[in-house]
Amino acid sequence: MLRYLDVRSRTRTEMIDITSLVQEQVRAANARSGVCNLFVLHTTAGLTINEGADPAVQRDMMTFLNRLVPLDPYFTHAEGNSDAHIKSTLTGTSLSVFISEGKLLLGTWQSIYLCEFDGPRPRRVAMKLCVDG
Repeated sequence: MLRYLDVRSRTRTEMIDITSLVQEQVRAANARSGVCNLFVLHTTAGLTINEGADPAVQRDMMTFLNRLVPLDPYFTHAEGNSDAHIKSTLTGTSLSVFISEGKLLLGTWQSIYLCEFDGPRPRRVAMKLCVDG
């Protein structure tokens, strides 16, 4: 079953915790066991799983990515957001999470993040649940 998550970013670069949105969809589908596949439908956003307990981790990650690939006026892409396209490629646009006993199988500190690199704007994540039996 295919579902969509709609998320709105607030700043140009940020990490938005979407774990609870994904878990709500797993619960609504009554998925007990299987795989949750996520795919962000944009070329200037990404998905990642990382620590959700300390917001300093998200700040450090965004600071690092912004230093690694700065907003550079010398990029040739006419829209001026080549840095966002590169960051999206670095983080990736899809991920999979196992479902066990009706819950996303994540480690104690893990959360799922939509990584915004060209906001603020609305974003959409496609979610495909592949459930067992």
